[in-house]
Amino acid sequence: MTKKIREVELSDAKAVSEIYAPFVSAGATSFETEAPDAATIEKRIGELTVQYPWLVFEAEARVLGYAYACLHRARRAYQWCVEVSVYVHEPARRCGVGQALYTSLFEILRRQGYVNAYAGITLPNPASVGLHESVGFVTVGVYPRIGFKFGKWHDVMWLQLRLSEAPTPISAPIPAGGFFTDGRVTAVFEKAAQAVRYLPDPQS
Repeated sequence: MTKKIREVELSDAKAVSEIYAPFVSAGATSFETEAPDAATIEKRIGELTVQYPWLVFEAEARVLGYAYACLHRARRAYQWCVEVSVYVHEPARRCGVGQALYTSLFEILRRQGYVNAYAGITLPNPASVGLHESVGFVTVGVYPRIGFKFGKWHDVMWLQLRLSEAPTPISAPIPAGGFFTDGRVTAVFEKAAQAVRYLPDPQS
């Protein structure tokens, strides 16, 4: 089976929207209340990738998962911090896709000069908590009853990953685009993709 991790393309918007939709419509994993269509996802890709990395995992030419980073807080002193998310197509879960995407994403974020990555997880979600802990995240707190969806309140756990221990950061994080052709980065992508275990038939 041909497997690879690569930079997202605008043409991936439909596949990304289909992966993301169940996380919106079937539960409170996402606090969006309406699943965005492909056109909305395409717009988000265009806006985010000016600065931040967005990766997809592909098997037999089909996108089965994606991960991206985005702004954590707008004030300038937060600029070395990002929020990250990963979503995987249901038949491809528990095969290492999420871990491979995150490993690749963090490689770029470190090279960009980011220092902290944060992830918010709606509770309960032991699978997501386990994934984040497996790649080095630690819990920093829980926001109780912060989101109201499907008729009830939900708690959100926040986790942090230290990307760099540098005593002072670079002047400003570097845009992601220049790193996708860096051989050191593409080698990490290749190794991470090949570490993904057996996947179901990608046509399922």
